[in-house]
Amino acid sequence: MEWISAIDKRPCDRNVKDVELISTRLRRVEQLCKLPNSVIQQLALCGYYEDLEKGVTLFRQGDTGKCWYAVMGGTLEVRVLQQDSETKIPVTLCTLNVGATFGESILQDLPRDTTVVTQTTCELLRVEQPDFKLIWEKNKDLMNELVSNCKLKNGFGSGVSSKNAQPLSPPPRRSMSPDQPNPAEPITETPGATMSRIGWALRTLLLSQNTCLKDRKVSGRLVRRCAPGTELVDWLLSLSPGIHTRAQAAGMWQALLEEGVIAHVAREQPFKDKCFLYRFWQDEEGATALPTLEDVAGAEDQILESITTLFNRGPDAIMRMILRKSSHDRTPDDLETIYEELLHIRALAHLTNSVKRELAAVLIFEAHPKASHVLFHQGDEGRSWYIILRGSVDVVIHGKGTVNTLQEGDDFGKLALINDAPRAATIVLRENNCQFLRVDKENFNRILRDVEANTVRLKEHGKDVLVLEKISPQQKTAYSNFKYTVMAGTPQKMLEHLLETRLDSRNSLGGQSGGQDPFLEDFLLTHIVFMPTHQLVDELDRHYHLESPNQDREFVLACKKRVVQFIYRWVVTIRYPVFEEESAMEFLEDLASEVEADCVQLEELQEDASMMHHVMTQLRRHQEDQKAHENQKWKLPPLGQPISLFSGNEDNLRTMIKAQDDIIFRVYCADHTYCTLRLPVDSTAETIKLFAADKLKLRATEELLLVEVKSNGERVVFKDNDISVPTGLTLNGRIFVSPKDHLDALTALGEQEEATQGIDADIELFSTKELAYFMTLFDWELFWCVHEYELVYHTFGRHHFGQITANLDVFVRRFNEIQYWVVTEICFSLSLSKRVAILRKFIKLAAYCREFQNLNAFCAIVMGLSNVAVSRLSMTWEKLPSKFRKLFTEFESLIDPSRNHRAYRLSVGKLQPPVVPFMPLLLKDMTFTHEGNKTCLDGLVNFEKMHMLAQTMRTIRFCRSRHLVLDPPSPKSEGEVKSYISCLRAIDNQRVLTNMSQKLEPRRS
Repeated sequence: MEWISAIDKRPCDRNVKDVELISTRLRRVEQLCKLPNSVIQQLALCGYYEDLEKGVTLFRQGDTGKCWYAVMGGTLEVRVLQQDSETKIPVTLCTLNVGATFGESILQDLPRDTTVVTQTTCELLRVEQPDFKLIWEKNKDLMNELVSNCKLKNGFGSGVSSKNAQPLSPPPRRSMSPDQPNPAEPITETPGATMSRIGWALRTLLLSQNTCLKDRKVSGRLVRRCAPGTELVDWLLSLSPGIHTRAQAAGMWQALLEEGVIAHVAREQPFKDKCFLYRFWQDEEGATALPTLEDVAGAEDQILESITTLFNRGPDAIMRMILRKSSHDRTPDDLETIYEELLHIRALAHLTNSVKRELAAVLIFEAHPKASHVLFHQGDEGRSWYIILRGSVDVVIHGKGTVNTLQEGDDFGKLALINDAPRAATIVLRENNCQFLRVDKENFNRILRDVEANTVRLKEHGKDVLVLEKISPQQKTAYSNFKYTVMAGTPQKMLEHLLETRLDSRNSLGGQSGGQDPFLEDFLLTHIVFMPTHQLVDELDRHYHLESPNQDREFVLACKKRVVQFIYRWVVTIRYPVFEEESAMEFLEDLASEVEADCVQLEELQEDASMMHHVMTQLRRHQEDQKAHENQKWKLPPLGQPISLFSGNEDNLRTMIKAQDDIIFRVYCADHTYCTLRLPVDSTAETIKLFAADKLKLRATEELLLVEVKSNGERVVFKDNDISVPTGLTLNGRIFVSPKDHLDALTALGEQEEATQGIDADIELFSTKELAYFMTLFDWELFWCVHEYELVYHTFGRHHFGQITANLDVFVRRFNEIQYWVVTEICFSLSLSKRVAILRKFIKLAAYCREFQNLNAFCAIVMGLSNVAVSRLSMTWEKLPSKFRKLFTEFESLIDPSRNHRAYRLSVGKLQPPVVPFMPLLLKDMTFTHEGNKTCLDGLVNFEKMHMLAQTMRTIRFCRSRHLVLDPPSPKSEGEVKSYISCLRAIDNQRVLTNMSQKLEPRRS
């Protein structure tokens, strides 16, 4: 880097060649490149080079200014301390990117009005105050224009001495009243820097195109530069094919409206895709200047990034707009939108779905712009319950100070309402722009009363056995045939209620003629949690043989038909696990014979006999399949490769791993000697431990432990009753057996820090589309083998059911394999050009996986590219073409975990099957439901919890409700690609990957 050697010299020692080298580097910086050559050479002659680490404070608010700066690489944060803030919490005004300039207050010898801190490693050009004043005086207009443009694009004010430039942010407005939220008003005092920049870019383009922003007469007065909502939506749709619907575009405009960037001309409406007129805040203030060509070029550069940001913010803006409507103005669609949001709020997890639906009608949105604002004081009357949507608060008690800090998703204020007592603490906002959901006392108490009034409790022997809740009018469209839904009950009573109300005696499943109540499917998908199969078949057997005291023929017939219909739906819904249990198989065979015999006396059972014949056909097919694959043996290769079939499958197609299949794997000792075992997949950890100890000649007198040692050295001890141990290992984990006293002596094998063994091939030799195609086929086969029940076993613990989760384990391992394969391949690429090519290929691969709806691989690739070992390679990312950087930014926003992965969920909600879903998120949903809700309440099964679990399991069913059919790309190297993608090399030790990354691009000092 010759220019660095040149700029490292003192200015007085620089020669003409040095100045030209430095000037060449400065011309590569956006904004600076617009300056004439003479000005750039003056900067090159007197400037200094700064190379700073992340987190360095360049100067603080109030400091005496000594230098002016231009950003040549990296990003910095501009922070300011609020003048009226007692806590002195700094607020981030904006982020400065490459090309930004700052520090011009030195011209007037003013103290710094902000604090500037490096957000990443940064390269800066520094010019001392005397030199900068000289350059400014010689080139006042050019330098002022440079400073003004940078300030406008970064969202905080105009140039130092510009008289015509408009400030980017409107003057502060009064915050809306918390008691009377108005969706037509902004929720912040001033727009944030990001939305200000986006508003500037959109307005600049609209004015330059001379389209819909026009002067119009409204009620006899002239309104300058306004446009109807319909035309603004049309224009935004024309900008990007990524905006699919008018509703999405309207949400994007609402995101601008709620921050005050645009407004309804009379401030009476939120943004609507109608003929209401809206304008930008600059036009309210009377701005008249048209944008320059330079402004238009800058706006065009920003527009794609701006649209992506607005697209991601739109759904939340629509949600806040709905929450700011009064209760009587909310439509059924609005209530459903709020209800779906409430399902993912931690503070509400313990409430029933019916209570959440009631809350959807009465929740009020409340926003406060200033930190240190007191929401209520200790001793005040309790009037509301609050849930934090955004931000955080301190809980302060007299004499104790701050006793707790509450974050997004937490709630407070409920105790005072329940006990009708004064507030027990003071609540103080910790940061600016905090947002809350509020339930006022009157509605809170009414909902509690209504829930009790709409609840029906059936008792036997003085104890509750079934709790039903009346279905609200909002839910009637979904469950039109039913008045009550099941909330809780004993297993036996819930089954009885199901048979009597959801399965009638006319051979039609209750609810098929109208909306289908999910109670039957929920029961079938989750009964293993509260009613094991052997208990279920005993109860079904009892119901089939129920006799009427009066020998009522219709009653007996109805009982038999309901049981047969239940079994038919059970087999169709659950498939092969029904046949896995011996008790169920015996019951089905006996019942089929009985139904056949009963047809002689009850001719009406002929149709039911046909249904049982179908069930028995499925049973025979299952038995034949079991016999065809009864000698399957699997192997866990020793060098980290995925589990693969060893023998027992002649057609060589991927089959499910069954509990009775054998698996061959290694178990190691502390000295890294090992033995090879072959045991059934469902062997317990205790069995593995005993066999390994015997082979390795360990003393039986010592207490032994079975342990997984991960590649980073972490040790995980298995419980004796754990099963599916070999299939559940991490990507490069190994099984060890060790005396309890020697646990700390266990260390990872040397090979564990290396890449798992894969096909040695250059990824660049394969077509990207072909890679994505065969990856999708391979991942689909793995996904197809996962049964919904495995999610339940994984969530509640395999040992509770004695069932394996091997197929789920293999699929989850595949996600991790792809993720670390991406990181490994990039870190293995020594040359910069090679890394850039591979980085580009992975972004294209992610795009094809998304196109093929392989979301599991898509998310794994994007997460791999977001790994710190890759994201820190700044030289590599800088060389990547801008269109790929923008594409990756879009992908990152899609898997953004904020608001419970809202962006991903909205995107997936629009897809049609077949889909390979993002499995880690489904497992997270199952865990969230399980840990946030008790399985039993007062001795009854909490069926609300079962319904939420079944919802996630239904997602699996929906994703594969159609077979995968993809048009194959033109085959070039089919065999090689299939072998390559089935066994990827990957290092999963983050320390090793980070070290490799630092060797590729050392940290700048």
